[in-house]
Amino acid sequence: MNPTRVLYDAGQSLWVDNITRSMLDDGTLAHYVRDLEVTGLTSNPTIYDHAIAGTSDYDSSISEHIAHGKLGEDLFFELACEDLRRAADLFKDIHERTDGVDGWVSLEVSPLLAYDAEATFRAAKAMFERVGRPNVFVKIPGTSEGLVAIEESIVFGIPVNVTLLFSREQYLALRTHTSGHRAACRREAKAARRIGGISLRQSVDRAVHGALRHR
Repeated sequence: MNPTRVLYDAGQSLWVDNITRSMLDDGTLAHYVRDLEVTGLTSNPTIYDHAIAGTSDYDSSISEHIAHGKLGEDLFFELACEDLRRAADLFKDIHERTDGVDGWVSLEVSPLLAYDAEATFRAAKAMFERVGRPNVFVKIPGTSEGLVAIEESIVFGIPVNVTLLFSREQYLALRTHTSGHRAACRREAKAARRIGGISLRQSVDRAVHGALRHR
């Protein structure tokens, strides 16, 4: 039996930590989903930087977007969101079949915003709306400013993947603050609005995970 099938049958969700346009164009990612039980995908600006700079796959799209006035970081995230949109569609059936447990794709906001809560929230909102798919996680760093942005994103209904947790203290701060999740729900209830489709994932460094197991 395929080893990835064994993992899947044991209840393990297998996500691929990579994305390139060639993986979409040549059917590699579709093969992962169809034949290797891959149920999600994560990425970050560094992965995209390598994909864009190291291949010619994006050249035509870059030229087209430049002709329409997109430059710099705006161009970079436009290219990334194009890929995320296509990847999200490949995982759509899994997302629906598992009722949102799996079938997610994710991309991180610019790491340059990690210490600016308001800018991080604005970037998360813009990215989620730009991709335009319900099964997209926006990755937000678990800095103290990021925790504020996480709560604001949850209030807005943006699925969040908390990333860059490198210490036990960061993780515990997140656990405390994502009572911010409950606080967000209370804020929405007072405003007579409904929060829909909230999911929260936490990417934890291996060493932190080991330390937490002994608490």
